[in-house]
Amino acid sequence: MESVSGKVLGVSDNVNYFFDGLRATSWYLTAIDILLVALILYFAYLFLRETRAMRILYGLVILILLMLLGRFFNLVLLNWILGFVMTMLVVAIPVVFQPELRAALEKLGRSRFLTDFGVAPAAGDVVEEVLSAVEILSKQKIGALIVIQRKTGLREYVEQGTQIEATVSAELLLSIFFPKSPLHDGAIIIIGNKIVAAGAVLPTSDIASSSKLGMRHRAGIGITENSDAVAVMVSEETGSISLAAGGYIEKRIGVDRLKNRLVALLRSQ
Repeated sequence: MESVSGKVLGVSDNVNYFFDGLRATSWYLTAIDILLVALILYFAYLFLRETRAMRILYGLVILILLMLLGRFFNLVLLNWILGFVMTMLVVAIPVVFQPELRAALEKLGRSRFLTDFGVAPAAGDVVEEVLSAVEILSKQKIGALIVIQRKTGLREYVEQGTQIEATVSAELLLSIFFPKSPLHDGAIIIIGNKIVAAGAVLPTSDIASSSKLGMRHRAGIGITENSDAVAVMVSEETGSISLAAGGYIEKRIGVDRLKNRLVALLRSQ
């Protein structure tokens, strides 16, 4: 870090600058400042835990500690090497953390005070129609992928599919996923009480646990990683029903369990 005069500030200078700033600020503003930083760090930890970004973050913390030790003991060679490493990390971090940063910004945009009131949530009768269709599809072992939008818009995926704009009904869902239908391979996207697109292509998940799953299930997980949508999948091999939400999948669930989960997820938006 450099001062205005171009002099390189050491660790002690930075510490003195920090405490001088605290002394120059009233105690209640300092308390608010510390509280806000603590909350940001806490929510960042909650968001990053159980993700691959957490291990990368541990590596960054170790590098920062090494840099502080190098500055404190004036280890010239170590400081020189870490200087180049940190410069590269400034460019690499946005690339490495791109999925996490995108998800974090989307979660921030889905906050209650930023809710988009333009689209009505899926109603109870929509859930009943989906359940009726899924039960039949499961018994007949017909593959299906149904995505229900919550707050995050899915326009980019809707535009990639065949736009329909039809009221949700079990009969229409069954006809779309009928094996000889030209749209049965893609996903159906439901917004409100409308099927807005069929045959939609979705992003597939690249997490390690999804490698043993088929493309339909990986796409179901993938759309929930990139949005807050809910995805219902039916396996054409076993007829089992799965539900994906928040990047996680519940496999082999019954219709009653599916109903309870859908109602809870759609009411919580």
